[in-house]
Amino acid sequence: MTMKTFCGRANPTTGALDWVEESEEYDYHQEIARSCYADMLHDKDRNEKYYQGIRAAVSRVKARGERVVVLDIGTGTGLLSMMAVTAGADYCYAIEVFKPMAQAATCIVERNGFSDKIKVINKHSTEVTVGPDGDMEERANILVTELFDTELIGEGALPSYEHAHMHLVQADCEAVPHRATVYAQLVESDMLWKWSQLQPIEVDGSKLLPPPAVVKCAGAPSVCDIQLSQVPPESFTPLGPICTMFRVDFSKPVSSAAQSYMAQFKAQTSGRAQVVLSWWDIDMDPDGNIVCTMAPSWNYSDPHTYPWRDHWMQSVYFLSAEENVSEGEELNLIVSHDDYSLWYSLTHSEQNDVKVAKFRPCCTCQAHLVWTRPRFGELNDEQRTESYVNALRSILKPDSVCLSVSDGSLLPIFAHLLGSKKVFSLESSGMAKQVIEQVLHTNSLKHGVQLLGVRPEQLSLADLEGNRISVLMAEPYFSTSLLPWHSLFFWYCRTAVAQLLHPSATILPRAATLYIVAVEFQDLWRIRAACGTCEGFDVSPMDEMIQRSLDYRESLEAEPHPLWEYPCRALTKPRPVLTFDFTQCVPEQPVNSDGTVAFTGRGHCHGVALWMEYQLTEDIDVSMGLTKPVSEEGACEWNPHRKQGVFFFRSARETSGDGREDLSYNLTFEPHTGDIKMNFSVTEPLQD
Repeated sequence: MTMKTFCGRANPTTGALDWVEESEEYDYHQEIARSCYADMLHDKDRNEKYYQGIRAAVSRVKARGERVVVLDIGTGTGLLSMMAVTAGADYCYAIEVFKPMAQAATCIVERNGFSDKIKVINKHSTEVTVGPDGDMEERANILVTELFDTELIGEGALPSYEHAHMHLVQADCEAVPHRATVYAQLVESDMLWKWSQLQPIEVDGSKLLPPPAVVKCAGAPSVCDIQLSQVPPESFTPLGPICTMFRVDFSKPVSSAAQSYMAQFKAQTSGRAQVVLSWWDIDMDPDGNIVCTMAPSWNYSDPHTYPWRDHWMQSVYFLSAEENVSEGEELNLIVSHDDYSLWYSLTHSEQNDVKVAKFRPCCTCQAHLVWTRPRFGELNDEQRTESYVNALRSILKPDSVCLSVSDGSLLPIFAHLLGSKKVFSLESSGMAKQVIEQVLHTNSLKHGVQLLGVRPEQLSLADLEGNRISVLMAEPYFSTSLLPWHSLFFWYCRTAVAQLLHPSATILPRAATLYIVAVEFQDLWRIRAACGTCEGFDVSPMDEMIQRSLDYRESLEAEPHPLWEYPCRALTKPRPVLTFDFTQCVPEQPVNSDGTVAFTGRGHCHGVALWMEYQLTEDIDVSMGLTKPVSEEGACEWNPHRKQGVFFFRSARETSGDGREDLSYNLTFEPHTGDIKMNFSVTEPLQD
């Protein structure tokens, strides 16, 4: 009997996240196809340091004259266990809770000839038993784990270690890594602060103010993990040194109980304390000679030696409110953690009664639940606001009746401030509706916009108080969109309300165009590249497993990535491939586009980036992808508020850049699903 599983999939025709029934296989294949195992196996720095640490630990136990028994929690591919046996371990217990991964590990261990020395156990480590009839015959004297995420403890490392020390390892065990250290730096950064707080917005001489509840709110509780190396140092000002916040010694019993730690320092400069940048490192040995650090590239004396990885990044934490600090002032930076997460707070040293938040701060204003951090950044983007305001100003008249269709959007408020007669806005989510109501209330615009909680196809003339729509507008932005073309939901809305439009209605944006460009990634290619061998071990069963999962869906799909975090070089000129005319209804028949574009850059083509551009009016466009023309060298600047689509080739294709190769494309927009089927290949033009 095959199990069924439900997978959330964006449906551009309804703007909803559809729960599609798929065979259990599908979910499993998705999980594997999109996993970061390849990224870990390509992380040479991580692998070498682990190997050195494991060799050293095995030597220390052998020097004590003991038999070496290793416990490897979260073994993944079995790599660390194979390192341990190669280093001289007598036996390894490799624990892996994810079943397909445990099967892959068993296969890899077998292919490398270690089946007699490594036992793969498909359980959560807290369910593993020790004893004559147990999963493990005896307690281990070396504990090897890789249970860390960007926040260090977000994958449950603390409870796992706590349990292992109590039940699975000997009292004087060695641990690889031996310890972890968490670092943090207090900074002022307009760019980053805009991801957490709504700023006042200038519209036509009036200032739109954020609701006090939003300003006072502690924000979203989840960590913001990013490639901090892509945040240029000039976009933040350090207010203090890089502080060592706390350490965890993994060779001794570990507690998962909530704790707080404090670092004291004098403010290096005056400014507004807003954001904490944080990362960690791990010492693989007790002496701290083998260190694997997550520090961003700008923290290296030579940034070129920075080892790129995507499975561990850096964390950004937002203080619950910005605070003014003066140069030389004594400050206390406090980090607290429960068993899975960290949070930071700041106190001034004269406050003796340090009140530490016992509980993880969370959003009380709802805005941080409605708007993601990139969305806050987008709403705070002044240039973007100016484009929309200018576009609206050019089409609105004193008798305009406007209908806005976007999630948690300020566009209808702009339309009201610019003098429209009536403004209606469709807000599908009750929470988003409440947030927009707060904004209206704060700015004494309570009756300026009517928020309707109805779906487009249910909208009636009565909802619009008998008025026909003269301006239908959208950003478009929908919270369920994953890929650039999912915002075509606006086109379906436009089609659904066609009967309610005035014959001479204006649609904004009037059209959308899908663009493509072939790219060479500096690093992102690693997450989808086959590994073959890793530190001398054959891990190809993992490659085969990922390949099988990619093949599970006949046609390859694009996947969403925020390209501002992943530098790439354009190898072709950007090419518009499909245009969607919003002044017309969605067509009945599929729309196809195929052709070729010449390679103008020399390099390795890893795939194709895709994004939407919206024509707001005749002369105002906004791009969700490239924000500047590509430079001569192929340098790309990407919109930081939206994810772009990336179609990866199975293996990189070399291009000479002298016109000998073309990128061939074939894209089809399917109106019934709202999806775009695509295929790309690198071809050599036929010679005469």
